[in-house]
Amino acid sequence: MKKLVLTPKFKRAYRKFTKHEPVLRKHIDAALKQMEADAFAPKLGAHKLSGVLTGLWACSCGYDCRIVFAFEVDPHTKEEVIILLDIGTHDEVY
Repeated sequence: MKKLVLTPKFKRAYRKFTKHEPVLRKHIDAALKQMEADAFAPKLGAHKLSGVLTGLWACSCGYDCRIVFAFEVDPHTKEEVIILLDIGTHDEVY
């Protein structure tokens, strides 16, 4: 199980994206729990990004909802963590 680290940008985007969609919040929260357990679960459809976002990953948390994230090693614990960078529609995050 990996720890999720939420960046300030992700937190702002999450609040904005779910403000008027309480049902979407449930789908996102379920996807985040799944990411903690297994970031490569088939349901998430995690994939590497290319171009400007090379080195980052994305997964799906609904029809038109994407989470952009990265894998990093926590310098204190030496454990791999998932850094949540952005969330939004396909066009917003890519």
